[in-house]
Amino acid sequence: MNPKDISISDFSYDLPDDKIAKHPLDNRDQSKLLVWQNEQISDRNFWELPEILLQNSHLFFNNTKVVHARHIFTKDSGAKIEIFCLEPIDGNYQKAFGNRGNSEWKCILGNSKRWKSGLLTKLAFVNNTELTIQAEMLSQEGQFAHIRFTWNKAEIAFGDLLSETGILPLPPYLNREAEKKDEVQYQTTYAKEEGSVAAPTAGLHFTEETFEQLKERSIFTTEITLHVGAGTFLPVKASKMQEHEMHREHMEISLEAIDKLLESLQQKRCIIPVGTTSMRSLETLYWYGVKLMNNKEKAFQFSLSQWEPYDLVQTVKAKDAIAELAKYMRENSIPMLYGSTQLLIAPGYQMRICEAIITNFHQPQSTLLLLVSVMVGEKWRDIYEHALQHNYRFLSFGDSSILFKTKN
Repeated sequence: MNPKDISISDFSYDLPDDKIAKHPLDNRDQSKLLVWQNEQISDRNFWELPEILLQNSHLFFNNTKVVHARHIFTKDSGAKIEIFCLEPIDGNYQKAFGNRGNSEWKCILGNSKRWKSGLLTKLAFVNNTELTIQAEMLSQEGQFAHIRFTWNKAEIAFGDLLSETGILPLPPYLNREAEKKDEVQYQTTYAKEEGSVAAPTAGLHFTEETFEQLKERSIFTTEITLHVGAGTFLPVKASKMQEHEMHREHMEISLEAIDKLLESLQQKRCIIPVGTTSMRSLETLYWYGVKLMNNKEKAFQFSLSQWEPYDLVQTVKAKDAIAELAKYMRENSIPMLYGSTQLLIAPGYQMRICEAIITNFHQPQSTLLLLVSVMVGEKWRDIYEHALQHNYRFLSFGDSSILFKTKN
């Protein structure tokens, strides 16, 4: 199947509102766990995950942290303008969060018709210091705007300003404002690297006890970073996937993590990403390696467009591609890979790294559902129908699944 010809309407199902989890469970690991293995479904509990996994499996976790990306400004007329920070203009999160006095971001605007020009201003307190924050629109294209934030206290970093004056963004399908407990419950227990506007929700089920049990079972765990963008929530409006532009997300992955991935490939361990973002990151690393093998230039850009993998050489072994990537980073003294990906994993794609995935249950007609169908084929319909009939909770705060790759 050519993924460009896919009609997203073929990846739909009826999701009643009462199946959407509006709040998380009090105990993260008490969620249900649907297991798809050997083309069979079994119903388990998430706390049983360590005993389900084969010893020496290798889990990869996205340690991104959700930032307070929503900012509300009020005009003199009383009109409220929402500025939703998506990503730094230059893609450098560490630099952006450390900026003092000004910072420029790609944003989505709410009520943009009421703000055509001029500065938006508000007073706020950050670290017990009163300051004035201003927002200026430098340009706008479609739903995205280039916004420059400025503030009059140069000792305040933008990361602190976000944390103190912004609002935690919850998925729009929850239809509720963020509550105090969401500050903890909408972050994974291992969240470290600030930059996401949505949580990597497959990881919300993991507790410290889970990690202890994984260690006891000799299961490897490694952290990587992909900052989740708002595109995760954007519906596919195109009739054919060829007309849909996949959102770009930024990755930060250490050479140490890539070395661990290479070792597991060489040892033929079962590599399992926790969440779709981890899967897209790992698969993107493979294509970076393939591109390096064919790269004739001295400088290499760590970026991947959505259709690129379908046009590249398809015969490179996973361990060879990752070895090439590790070699390049080592030879060029690159301890941390900063890259971006638009990888669209859809039917027609062949998994190169991942043998299974731990993930929640996704929206109808979403790119995430396309990804799941690559892992399990047409059986995704049976899996989702089973989950609906057996009272699984859906979407970000819902229950979990572990899906082992269906053999062709």
